[in-house]
Amino acid sequence: MFAERYFNEINRILQNVYETQIDNIKSAAEMIVNASLNGNNIYAFGSNHASLLALELFYRSGGLAIINPICPPGLTMDVIPVTLTTEMERMENYGGIIIKEYGLKEGDVFIVHSVSGRNNVSIDMSLKAREAGAKVIALTNMEYSKDVCSRHKSGKRLFETAHLVIDNCGCKGDAVIEAAGLPYKVAPTSTAVGAAIVNAMVAEAVALFLEKGITPPVFVSSNMDNGDDHNEKILNLYRKNIQYVY
Repeated sequence: MFAERYFNEINRILQNVYETQIDNIKSAAEMIVNASLNGNNIYAFGSNHASLLALELFYRSGGLAIINPICPPGLTMDVIPVTLTTEMERMENYGGIIIKEYGLKEGDVFIVHSVSGRNNVSIDMSLKAREAGAKVIALTNMEYSKDVCSRHKSGKRLFETAHLVIDNCGCKGDAVIEAAGLPYKVAPTSTAVGAAIVNAMVAEAVALFLEKGITPPVFVSSNMDNGDDHNEKILNLYRKNIQYVY
């Protein structure tokens, strides 16, 4: 019964995203394509479990080769003890250091995912990316974020710092299934729904490339015949905008 309820909730949220966020998803795709055509870079970041969407966006069969993940020390799920990520994402000024070290500049695009949108690193990175002249796309949970206070010295939450905001249409706390006898909900939605959002964004970007008569920089599975040859050509063609290989 709980499994069925979870699928029903995911389907309900996805429909809500489609009905309310599709224009913003298309706008995000346009920002990505314009940056690419102008020779700029595209970056994606999230801390803790939010980092999973940055990983979904890069080096992915069927995905764009030109999206660079930002994976700084202490903020991704390969850290042991993993509780360090919670402490690190609350650190002041770390986000500014990250943006500086990755060299974001005017015309670049910065995709940042944070469900609550309240912690220092994501907010600081968004503000510093804007200062550098980059366009910021925030993926967040508006119901959740509007109901919590910022931990950043500016008093701003992530959605208040971005050029474009995409709402994952989740609920406060992220989990959606209530269980009798438990004082809290289970089964989060942000990763499943977020993956659909970012892949829809990629799909729309591919459509825009094609409309402009440009072959999209898309990877194919390396397990398909000729996949390695195709991917090597893409990597070489977009070498100057790919930072995770070279």
